[in-house]
Amino acid sequence: MNLTQKYGKTALIAGASECIGAAFATYLAASGMDMILIARRPEPLQELADALMKKYEVSATCISCDLSDPDAAQNLLNNLKDIEINLFVYNAALPYIGAFENSTTEYNGKMAATNMVTPMHLVHALGKCMLEKGKGAVILMASLAGFQGSGYLSVYAATKAFNRIFAESLWYEWKDCGIDVLACCAGATATPGFINTHPEKTSLFAPKVQTPEAVVEECFQQLGKSASFVTGSGNKLASFIMQRLMPRKLAITIMGDTTKKMYRL
Repeated sequence: MNLTQKYGKTALIAGASECIGAAFATYLAASGMDMILIARRPEPLQELADALMKKYEVSATCISCDLSDPDAAQNLLNNLKDIEINLFVYNAALPYIGAFENSTTEYNGKMAATNMVTPMHLVHALGKCMLEKGKGAVILMASLAGFQGSGYLSVYAATKAFNRIFAESLWYEWKDCGIDVLACCAGATATPGFINTHPEKTSLFAPKVQTPEAVVEECFQQLGKSASFVTGSGNKLASFIMQRLMPRKLAITIMGDTTKKMYRL
């Protein structure tokens, strides 16, 4: 797929400084797209931008932003001004692993803002501009945790369920308007956030941890073809069994037990 011909020249990537976000940026730069990169930490973001500009001869603008801020979406839109965004990737997320009662109301609010409210506002504004042009693409990162109740991931899992349902709904509304919308439902991916939790392998049959590059490659294979998809063959099989063959109560129990064992809770 020639991304610039199909969608346009400029991509916006939120949560771009490392791992899946950086893999998205690299893939899009290699496809010839200019980009605007958003993340909270400016240093790694600028390092990535400099590397992409040097290697692929594209432009890369950095915006440092706390996406949990209530005004984050509007501030970003003010920064963008008259820049036309043709492809939007929302990869940013705040996680929490642990008992719900041990988190704080403040942090739960930040998770809800970062994972749901800010992307909703950005998709609303950017999507309207794409609809006026009659072309564009929106990719929202979801998670296998959002397919059923996920003990010890309660708020995070709920926000990821929102992302999937939101993207699937917009896929239907915009599919005949030239706008491709996709929810990428990833399983365990080799990101610093995942690795730093030191997860234990729960069984010999647990799906293999994916690389960020593999997730992104599969994402662009599915863009324009699906409303949502599960990354990786092992994750697809596990999801099929849990969603189609198991009673929901059992799927919830397995998910909670797995998380509890993986993180020694």
